[in-house]
Amino acid sequence: MKAATLRRGMNLWPPLLFSGIRIRRISEDFRAVDVELRERFYNRNYVGCHFGGSLFAMTDPFWMMMVMRNLDRSYTVWDRSAEIEFLRPGRGTVRAEFRLTSEALEDIRANTAEDDVRYLKSFPVDIVNAEGETVARVSKTLHIRRKPDTRSRIGG
Repeated sequence: MKAATLRRGMNLWPPLLFSGIRIRRISEDFRAVDVELRERFYNRNYVGCHFGGSLFAMTDPFWMMMVMRNLDRSYTVWDRSAEIEFLRPGRGTVRAEFRLTSEALEDIRANTAEDDVRYLKSFPVDIVNAEGETVARVSKTLHIRRKPDTRSRIGG
């Protein structure tokens, strides 16, 4: 699926759509994703700033999707864990920019080269407001492993 088609489809996906989350860009090589969340009455918390669940949701699927699209089908990639640190109240429009580097992909390939290796790799992303101040910091840890049928066979 092309990046533009996936972006349009994901923007209609209920968990993102009903939280007010918009994917602004997915690069053709799936190494860059830009996401924004506009403040609305339905995504504010009790004290009038962005609901923490919406801030977290705007970061949820992207690292796994980007890594999967940049590795071949011989890898299994799963979300393993996530952590969010709220640094200041989120107000107005907030954004997150995901960038998957060649170095990160090389690191994954090097650390999964041996048979039966489960590699955990963390990817950080900052959520920033219109002034460029960090509102929250999210770290997603992925579980990455070569699929069993692609590992070398011992004993021929």
